[in-house]
Amino acid sequence: MNSEKKCEVLCSQSNKPVTLTMQESRLVAERITEDYYVHLIADNLPVATRLELYSNRDSDDKKKEKDVQFEHGYRLGFTDVNKIYLHNHLSFILYYHREDMEEDQEHTYRVVRFEVIPQSIRLEDLKVDEKSSCTLPEGTSSSPQEIDPTKENQLYFTYSVHWEESDIKWASRWDTYLTMSDVQIHWFSIINSVVVVFFLSGILSMIIIRTLRKDIANYNKEDDIEDTMEESGWKLVHGDVFRPPQYPMILSSLLGSGIQLFCMILIVIFVAMLGMLSPSSRGALMTTACFLFMFMGVFGGFSAGRLYRTLKGHRWKKGAFCTATLYPGVVFGICFVLNCFIWGKHSSGAVPFPTMVALLCMWFGISLPLVYLGYYFGFRKQPYDNPVRTNQIPRQIPEQRWYMNRFVGILMAGILPFGAMFIELFFIFSAIWENQFYYLFGFLFLVFIILVVSCSQISIVMVYFQLCAEDYRWWWRNFLVSGGSAFYVLVYAIFYFVNKLDIVEFIPSLLYFGYTALMVLSFWLLTGTIGFYAAYMFVRKIYAAVKID
Repeated sequence: MNSEKKCEVLCSQSNKPVTLTMQESRLVAERITEDYYVHLIADNLPVATRLELYSNRDSDDKKKEKDVQFEHGYRLGFTDVNKIYLHNHLSFILYYHREDMEEDQEHTYRVVRFEVIPQSIRLEDLKVDEKSSCTLPEGTSSSPQEIDPTKENQLYFTYSVHWEESDIKWASRWDTYLTMSDVQIHWFSIINSVVVVFFLSGILSMIIIRTLRKDIANYNKEDDIEDTMEESGWKLVHGDVFRPPQYPMILSSLLGSGIQLFCMILIVIFVAMLGMLSPSSRGALMTTACFLFMFMGVFGGFSAGRLYRTLKGHRWKKGAFCTATLYPGVVFGICFVLNCFIWGKHSSGAVPFPTMVALLCMWFGISLPLVYLGYYFGFRKQPYDNPVRTNQIPRQIPEQRWYMNRFVGILMAGILPFGAMFIELFFIFSAIWENQFYYLFGFLFLVFIILVVSCSQISIVMVYFQLCAEDYRWWWRNFLVSGGSAFYVLVYAIFYFVNKLDIVEFIPSLLYFGYTALMVLSFWLLTGTIGFYAAYMFVRKIYAAVKID
């Protein structure tokens, strides 16, 4: 602590230069051309490279304002006119804060910032003595250290440490990393989304409430008038609208997992918004999410069990097993396969095998019993009360128009919720794939609320149009159509991959699309569940309002 080092040599025995074999040189050169970064940690702070951007270029030099931004990690090297250079000298700058103490006590120091200035210095320009210390060349006379991938290369790895006192308190040392340069974009996008949602709500309530009032008034008029009128619309399907769909067990299982996801995401974003999941504790967000998903199994199981009972299901044990294993099984399977590829590459990013086993134990030891418990109580509870009886013989469904097609429905229903969260999605993608910190959970919480509202509204509109077209098979269709924004997320992920990322190798591409598939699946479950429950409440409300003989 607080000891300066001018220039020290690393990795060399008896002060001989380090020799990179031809194979190592080729690998290093390849990594530099692929823009690899190096990440170091000191006192739990990640290293950052300072970038100074001049904002107003046209005015005089004196008036130039420096806009300082930080890049996480430092570049392994750089290329210049088809030659490849390695950063072999690191100048570390550590900022410390001196704690206030009473007079007779020693000062305590806290590291509050960790910066690096990488340099490339040729072997011939470094003077090394016996004590492993070295002398850096004066001024800008030195040439950079070139790496030739076709032969062996000799070089020194050196570093220097400089300490500076800083006014930053220890508590706010992460602020440098988390300052976002584009908060206005988020506000703009949120205001934009809120306006869209209010506009949508206005139109929705006008159309639906007015039309419904008219419908309900017509349907509830005296019988003699009704005989003269040709009956059409949603009242006609009252005897079939609550007819249980095909595969009720799978539907209730997926919706149970959707409820589990919804509770987990709501709590995680809320807790993160209160600042309890700081990026300084690595992996806190993921760990919290995993634990919460396991414990939310009770709610998932309860809602799935109750819905399964409503849909006239009888095999509750099989249903509970399906709920506990269907979605988590797919997630675990995809993650395991991807992890095998990462293991194959000997990457430090692979999840260790014991952790995998621990997750399996949590799944079967915590999540499964909790889902069974919830399912048991949900199945024993009174089923949802449907306001109209179901006929013995199913009605014939008239031929549907082209725009009532399921895929057209997905395209129409997905666009508004996706528009509401599109900007945040960009920042989340760059946090995952471009090594940025994401710390705008307040914005994310607002966006999540907007997403829930817009999904519910769209879902109600879609189910209303479907029932007006006398098609009563709404259960599965509504679940699929409400998750339509997941389709747009997939399209956006492909666009992002092609335009923003320079991934050329097979395994990184596989990882990208594997994790994207998981995101899209989870997002579809989440939005589909929100939409389904909104539509189910709506259908029960409107059929409770008409008198049916």
